[in-house]
Amino acid sequence: MRQTQHAPSYYAATANPQPERPALQENIEADICIVGAGYTGLSAGLHLAEAGFKVVVLEAAKIAWGASGRNGGQIVHSYSRDMDVIEARHGKDTARALGSMAFEGARIIRERIEKYNIQCDLKNGGIYAAKTKKKIHELEAHKKLWEAYGNDQLSLHDKSEVHRFINSDCYEAILVDKSGGHFHSMNLALGEATALESLGGRIFENSRVSKIERGGKAVVHTGQGSVKADFVILACNAYIGDLEPKLSQKTMPCGTQVVATEPLGEKWKDIIPSDFCVEDNNFLLDYYRLTGDKRLLFGGGVIYGARDPKHVESIIRPNLEKTFPQLRGVKIDFGWTGNFSLTLSRLPQVGRLSDNIYYSQGCSGHGITYTHLIGRVLSEAIRGQAERFSAFEQLPHYPFPGGRAFRVPFTAMGAWWYNLRDRLGI
Repeated sequence: MRQTQHAPSYYAATANPQPERPALQENIEADICIVGAGYTGLSAGLHLAEAGFKVVVLEAAKIAWGASGRNGGQIVHSYSRDMDVIEARHGKDTARALGSMAFEGARIIRERIEKYNIQCDLKNGGIYAAKTKKKIHELEAHKKLWEAYGNDQLSLHDKSEVHRFINSDCYEAILVDKSGGHFHSMNLALGEATALESLGGRIFENSRVSKIERGGKAVVHTGQGSVKADFVILACNAYIGDLEPKLSQKTMPCGTQVVATEPLGEKWKDIIPSDFCVEDNNFLLDYYRLTGDKRLLFGGGVIYGARDPKHVESIIRPNLEKTFPQLRGVKIDFGWTGNFSLTLSRLPQVGRLSDNIYYSQGCSGHGITYTHLIGRVLSEAIRGQAERFSAFEQLPHYPFPGGRAFRVPFTAMGAWWYNLRDRLGI
């Protein structure tokens, strides 16, 4: 039986107080039934509730139990494959369509926080860091690409200026994005859930969906109840399991590890004086930031196939201390792991299983802003405005070579190669 309590994370330990939300134990009706109370489901549900729809959300465990309550909490724009790759693979029209939405997710997050007064330690500012001189060219290309799509808040800084922002000797250059930022992941989701409920939406926790009956009205079944709805949105990502095999066979759950140190006190100014969030531009990257109470939250250590490591600290501490030798021996108060959903193309998969059953999955490690965007896009499609939905829907959904049995070793081999490239600086 799957654990239904939150992972032992910093986020869970410092979450804002919440009411008990019951399991579904009756047969009810709604305009919209959403499966999954992570960012995708909550974003879609909130947009639809604001438009006057009667929304029910079914969550197998707790709100933000999965990636939405375990991630690095960084506002990072665009998609796991950026617009240059999208244009090369899918053409200029597709790149233009997706590029027009590439920075919208961040705006939605900030709008939600302001409109509903969500207390989630929002801080502005993000950094992309190059560990080798050859990687500087990627930052330069990154800046040029994003500026072409309208981001005018970027600045490139060489090694002599890095310490103004990050007190580490690991980087040859950094790209600062003032439109980036970071926040308390779980508290954002909990605030969005409260906002949805304030508009009449209903959220049932510990209500795992067992099957979905197709029809003019879909019926979504749990162990003790059901929801009959005009529309269904599947927003499960890495935790879809066997609910819809057509979806699960085209993604792979991957694990990432995160730790949070003890509070650093005034020492934080000697770590990240800018208080911006940071990620490097390696294929297997590290990412980190300061929390609201000035702990260092540091993540990385991707594991293909989503095995749960027993000792998260032993995976993360070496890179943490290499990045910040001044924190050698620092006490780690929290360590946790979580899954994200990877696609072969590294682009999200969006579509319909039938006329009234919609889905989005496969954020590929780039989900915080994307999930908030796609929630709006799904709500538009249900309201009959499908142009932006279609831009995502037409992206091909490739199966992994060798099917489910071989997707982990094939992907791990690819990751090994790119990790070697990172280490060699090529």
